[in-house]
Amino acid sequence: MFTGIIEEVGALERFEQRPTGARLTVRCRDVLADLKPGSSIAVNGACLTAVEIRADAFSADLAPETLRLTNLGDLRPAALVNLERPLSATGRLDGHFVQGHIDATGDLLALEPLGDQNWWLRLRFPRDIERYVVVKGSIAIDGISLTVAALDADVLSVAVIPHTYQRTALRARRPGDRLNLECDILAKYVESLLRPRQSSALTFERLDALGY
Repeated sequence: MFTGIIEEVGALERFEQRPTGARLTVRCRDVLADLKPGSSIAVNGACLTAVEIRADAFSADLAPETLRLTNLGDLRPAALVNLERPLSATGRLDGHFVQGHIDATGDLLALEPLGDQNWWLRLRFPRDIERYVVVKGSIAIDGISLTVAALDADVLSVAVIPHTYQRTALRARRPGDRLNLECDILAKYVESLLRPRQSSALTFERLDALGY
């Protein structure tokens, strides 16, 4: 479980395409303090498992499904990535519950200055996650916990404060880039609870259909 509060911006050192999936190596410093092989770490919001640790970098393997659902396959050497370690049991939940399970990618339309180092981000998202996106609701964009400020059909907007812009990889993103999206897990649970369930009660009609 993560919070969407980015701890460090790393830089992609190497991306190795493999017969099945890929392996990436990220240069970083702060998140290595207690990282060990087998530890989880979110890279652009996608929960990965560290498999090799160096003094200045870690490597993680990417399954084909991860490559399909995220923007990690778009990365090139020196690309900036958002990094976050899992929430500790004694940590503060400063953002929102983020699982590290990417739902889809969205296309960055614009990242425009508002003044005083604040920014307005506009992003087109797929219609199949539309039901989870609401104004004032939480959404993780490239692993960053953000609040939806406006909605216009399939375009969402968020305000990016100076701290977030300076301390995340958003500062390196450009229109046309794909960004990872994870919807609020609470919305998914509510949807599941409200979804009509097929009754398992026995009726004469059901028995007849089963051949009795």
